[in-house]
Amino acid sequence: MAGQSFDMIVIGAGPGGYVAAIRGAQLGLSVAIVEREHMGGICLNWGCIPTKALLRSSEVFHLMQNAGAYGLRADAVDYDLDAVVKRSRGVAKQLNAGVSHLMKKNKVTTFMGAATLPGAAKVRVKTDSGTEELSSKNIVLATGARARELPGLEADGDLVWTYKHALVPPRMPKKLLVIGSGAIGIEFASFYNTLGAETTVVEVLDRILPVEDAEISAFAKKAFEKQGMVIREACMVKQLDRGKGKVTAHLEQGGKVTREDFDTVISAVGIVGNTEGLGLEALGVKVERAHVVTDRHCRTGVEGLYAIGDVAGAPWLAHKASHEGVMVAELIAGGAPHAVDPDAIAGCTYCQPQIASVGLTEAQAKEAGHEIRIGRFPFIGNGKAIALGEPEGLIKTVFDAKTGALLGAHMVGAEVTELIQGYIVARQLETTEEDLMHTVFPHPTLSEMMHESVLDAFDRAIHM
Repeated sequence: MAGQSFDMIVIGAGPGGYVAAIRGAQLGLSVAIVEREHMGGICLNWGCIPTKALLRSSEVFHLMQNAGAYGLRADAVDYDLDAVVKRSRGVAKQLNAGVSHLMKKNKVTTFMGAATLPGAAKVRVKTDSGTEELSSKNIVLATGARARELPGLEADGDLVWTYKHALVPPRMPKKLLVIGSGAIGIEFASFYNTLGAETTVVEVLDRILPVEDAEISAFAKKAFEKQGMVIREACMVKQLDRGKGKVTAHLEQGGKVTREDFDTVISAVGIVGNTEGLGLEALGVKVERAHVVTDRHCRTGVEGLYAIGDVAGAPWLAHKASHEGVMVAELIAGGAPHAVDPDAIAGCTYCQPQIASVGLTEAQAKEAGHEIRIGRFPFIGNGKAIALGEPEGLIKTVFDAKTGALLGAHMVGAEVTELIQGYIVARQLETTEEDLMHTVFPHPTLSEMMHESVLDAFDRAIHM
């Protein structure tokens, strides 16, 4: 099989790579995909999907503990951590097999092994059985990213964990420190806190969930503290002293260092792109801050070489990677697709309560020079939310006061990761406040709050 030539070679079979391969095949290209570890990549095997399975278990456990609020009885409520993890791994395994099936169905040639780029338009794959030499004028880097490790805070899988260790825990933490309050950190904090771990979250910036609208961050912080979490903002972990069965964390806040003991630490301080060992430097690919530099159409500046998804930088989201994969495949096939707009990509965090957002925050809209109108609607004013027993939440919308354009939408509360899509579609269609006001939302639904938030921005809210 040495010396095979393809119209397109994709390196990495995560949500960017495998989607690019499928779209390329749909467009009539001969496509090869190279994956060194798992079909479906981190997202499907060690990220988005298995974490959602874990969080669903903790959500059901929380509901069982509060059965009395629904007029129900659930006595001696407990959990089996091994069984919870087993379910999560089973979900990932099922979808991993699904990606392999999609590759076969779309006649994508799969190579399991580590890829390098020995020269222009060439890919070398080291497999278990030897080396494959492939060639293509179009190569798509979709190698993803891994957990960032800070000096002195490195994971050991015993006392200090990355997200991978946290997905298959060797034990249930009793006293847990989570370093970093982005989506990954907060989701694991939410999971373990709900199962009973005494949980502290440390964030080096001045507020948790720093990419979210400040009002949503503040709302979430109150909800987490109500659940028993300790939140320490503008706080830095200076040092971890590892002992037998415990870690002593040196925490600096307000110029003062305190020491606190934990039995488990989860480090969630960001990610770095998988750029090493590919041969990118020799090809002239520009790498900055551990990510490949690209233009708006994911071109690296090296003829025929593209980079998509996490390896190409923020936002580090699976749906961004997938959309870029489709765009690049269409470019390679001779099309003229629109560039992916980062402002049109929603962020979703599946903690309890959920958080979702798209577009500009209130602060960003002001910084960009917009005259704005803000609408808000609380979950407590919605009949469906009250009936669900989920009365805590907020929907916030940001409009351009002059044009009525929807600049951003920000939500915290039950099922907002599903609701956000309504605003995403509205932004994609360049919907104005008038269009949204005239849209009839079904009753009783949580989505009615989206309507009310729009109405509130223009002083027309009905149920508030």
